[in-house]
Amino acid sequence: MGDSMHKRHIKVKLHACLAVLLALVFSAKAAVGQQAPALSKDEAFTIVLLPDTQFYSEKYPETFVAQTMWIRERARPDNIKFVVCLGDIVQNAHIEQEWLNAHEAARILDGVVPYSAVPGNHDLVVKDKVITRDSTLYNTYFGVPRFVNEPWFRGHLGETNDNNYCTFEAAGRDFLVLSLEFAPRDEALAWAADICQQHPSHNVIVATHSYLNLQGRTTSQAKVTGSSANSGEQMWQKLIRRQPNVFMVACGHVGGVNLQRSVNDSGRPVIEILTDYQNLEQGGQGWLRTMRFVPAESKIYVDAYSPLLKQHNADPKQTHAIDLDFAGLQSKP
Repeated sequence: MGDSMHKRHIKVKLHACLAVLLALVFSAKAAVGQQAPALSKDEAFTIVLLPDTQFYSEKYPETFVAQTMWIRERARPDNIKFVVCLGDIVQNAHIEQEWLNAHEAARILDGVVPYSAVPGNHDLVVKDKVITRDSTLYNTYFGVPRFVNEPWFRGHLGETNDNNYCTFEAAGRDFLVLSLEFAPRDEALAWAADICQQHPSHNVIVATHSYLNLQGRTTSQAKVTGSSANSGEQMWQKLIRRQPNVFMVACGHVGGVNLQRSVNDSGRPVIEILTDYQNLEQGGQGWLRTMRFVPAESKIYVDAYSPLLKQHNADPKQTHAIDLDFAGLQSKP
């Protein structure tokens, strides 16, 4: 490692450590409650989509820290209820330093905002140029032990945290974030269907790494050794369309953004949204996607913001409103 590279590496480390130290200093204050207490059915609230942080974990950990620090700071003003991870947390699943960088950034949210984790293809070990289901380091840093004591973490499939679900309450309604592994196996889809059916009064957001591309749902999927691997279209046919309480699917994986609305077998709309900025400079320029739910207006206001650039994205593909009939969502029993 050259002298300049070594100095930059130390600087990045110090930056990340300082951010974590600040987070810990204020953790007691944050734990008291960063979110607005309102529980009325007209309560406006926000969820944040955290897409493909792989290059931040590999090369730009200060950007990952900036993202989570911004979420922490905006938790109360924006009434952020949940942060949805879209996978590809790291670039190289076998390099532990990348997982350490991701861990340091993510822990800034601890005690402030509930957040999920889900593995993308880069979070799985590649052997002989083939993706495997080996998620050892993902589960070391984002496994069940990290979340098991959180009241919003509700369960997982098998012994790993590759498939899991969390819940939160907002606007007098119950929500469930169902996170599914990359190219989910048939048994993962069957488990997910059971979770949806066990929680009929919850409004379900399915989060998975690969589901949409820039044209629509994916119709093929990268092979994963020793298991089935369902494409976006197969997930729609086998799971999404059959569950009346799934109202949104969020994904990353493919560089760019996309949005489509479909109708499930119960005649209810399903919002399908792709968010991935990894192809931009500096691994994505720190862009986040925020979704502001405003029941009184029957709208979701989608925005893109970069804490690194300190600016919003005015592109209508990035920032727009989605109609949502909140009266059609499941209500608390």
